[in-house]
Amino acid sequence: MKKLQGAHLRKPVTPDLLMTPSDQGDVDLDMDFAADRGNWTGKLDFLLSCIGYCVGLGNVWRFPYRAYTNGGGAFLVPYFLMLAICGIPLFFLELSLGQFSSLGPLAVWKISPLFKGAGAAMLLIVGLVAIYYNMIIAYVLFYLFASLTSSLPWEHCGNWWNTDLCLEHRGSQNGNGALPLNLTSTVSPSEEYWSRYVLHIQGSRGIGSPGGIRWNLCLCLLLAWVIVFLCILKGVKSSGKVVYFTATFPYLILLMLLVRGVTLPGAWKGIQFYLTPQFHHLLSSKVWIEAALQIFYSLGVGFGGLLTFASYNTFHQNIYRDTFIVTLGNAITSILAGFAIFSVLGYMSQELGVPVDQVAKAGPGLAFVVYPQAMTMLPLSPFWSFLFFFMLLTLGLDSQFAFLETIVTAVTDEFPYYLRPKKAVFSGLICVAMYLMGLVLTTDGGMYWLVLLDDYSASFGLMVVVITTCLAVTRVYGIQRFCRDIHMMLGFKPGLYFRACWLFLSPATLLALLVYSIVKYQPSEYGSYRFPAWAELLGILMGLLSCLMIPAGMLVAVLREEGSLWERLQQASRPAMDWGPSLEENRTGMYVATLAGSQSPKPLMVHMRKYGGITSFENTAIEVDREIAEEEESMM
Repeated sequence: MKKLQGAHLRKPVTPDLLMTPSDQGDVDLDMDFAADRGNWTGKLDFLLSCIGYCVGLGNVWRFPYRAYTNGGGAFLVPYFLMLAICGIPLFFLELSLGQFSSLGPLAVWKISPLFKGAGAAMLLIVGLVAIYYNMIIAYVLFYLFASLTSSLPWEHCGNWWNTDLCLEHRGSQNGNGALPLNLTSTVSPSEEYWSRYVLHIQGSRGIGSPGGIRWNLCLCLLLAWVIVFLCILKGVKSSGKVVYFTATFPYLILLMLLVRGVTLPGAWKGIQFYLTPQFHHLLSSKVWIEAALQIFYSLGVGFGGLLTFASYNTFHQNIYRDTFIVTLGNAITSILAGFAIFSVLGYMSQELGVPVDQVAKAGPGLAFVVYPQAMTMLPLSPFWSFLFFFMLLTLGLDSQFAFLETIVTAVTDEFPYYLRPKKAVFSGLICVAMYLMGLVLTTDGGMYWLVLLDDYSASFGLMVVVITTCLAVTRVYGIQRFCRDIHMMLGFKPGLYFRACWLFLSPATLLALLVYSIVKYQPSEYGSYRFPAWAELLGILMGLLSCLMIPAGMLVAVLREEGSLWERLQQASRPAMDWGPSLEENRTGMYVATLAGSQSPKPLMVHMRKYGGITSFENTAIEVDREIAEEEESMM
């Protein structure tokens, strides 16, 4: 049968059969989905969007801190090893799934409907992250506007929000470098500005009584959502152009901050502290786990953003090359950000006369307390402060674009008839709904809710989703099938390195991360505040909900099939009939004539008629057909 099926490559075919339904004027609505869905307007749009998505706030406030607390320069050894084992292979897997199918995180599970719950779990996770991530952008906007002044408001004590513990540390050093006071018993103006003025956390008694809404934060959050909506209004056609600025401009500012930082007195002290290798740390499992976590979260694997971006590519886009450009570029950016941050912290350490480890912090504390305080010690402090927060704004917006585009794309792919023509309206409704859900974060106790979301929304649940995706694609769908799909798309099969990582190394590493996160579980806290038991339970349930969507999706898929339980499982595990490339001209082998309304006997012949001759990709298609025929003959 297969020999007969391949005979059309040698026999003349009538012109009518060579034409697709759209050529013949018999247009089926399903055939128009790829065109209606849209594409990037250029190859650089996709690459810059991926760079902007991966290079975010974590590169500035998380990587440098993790590096110096886990062996300094020695941390780069497990970091790059984990990049090779987990980061690059999983990044390439997600891009390949999206580009091959041109589908979002929900519809892509036509590859194996049994696991569609993993796509729903992705959406839940990315939705929760998008709510609090935009609140961080709102904080950045708040500081950005506060920097538009001749004197930074967190530079001095004596304001209504300051307490008796406030001490202007910059002026606390005497002539011989000795400190007249113990700084540990005092609070800097920048810290009180952040906690007592921006957050107004003293107005809340805890997560259970958040207090009133901070209207200045509420307006900043509204502005953040308006910016995001306007940038994703036309999907990737608009966000793909915005990233030309938001993905490149942070590098210019980072370079300016780096040059300014390394020229400050005491800068080398901070850089030395940041990168001095402490190889004995490599004997600790914690360091390896921290490196894997940093890679896992910084590349944004499992959130659906990479899959969504790749789904708007042309079928033969070279995502193999793009994978290495983005992943290695992300790692180098993290290292450069460490130099820029710690050079300034070294200067700050010398000015205050305290060790670097007493001024270095991770997370929002670095961005909204320590670094703003360092800015007050520089000439033209408002200028440098504005640049720093503008850099954070552009870094954060890129990631937020991806989160929203993931949600909108996933839902519109599920209901294309109703939502694709009204995609802009649907995007606006999503932004409004998330803004309203995020209002609790603008209250006096909003930071407690933000910490809870940050700790649990994308923790163990995200790891379970990625492990499930990896196993479903390589074990259920089949590694040979998946590699053959990539061969059809890119013209070559992934090598032994990618196969070994997808089959064994990446899932095993992620499983170790999952076990470690459970064994080393620690209750959430913010400063001296300890979260009550009900809040911890709420957080755990938040993480479990995304995990439970996977078995729930399996139950739904099984109930839709007929026969015995085993037969239902087998049928639900198989790819859907219309799984494969979205355009008929890209479908070959097992994917021929499986699109709704397909009338062409061989899309490869359509290519030959349309473009004349056989290109390298058509040669690949012939080769794939031959491989399929040989495999099936050997099985008979």
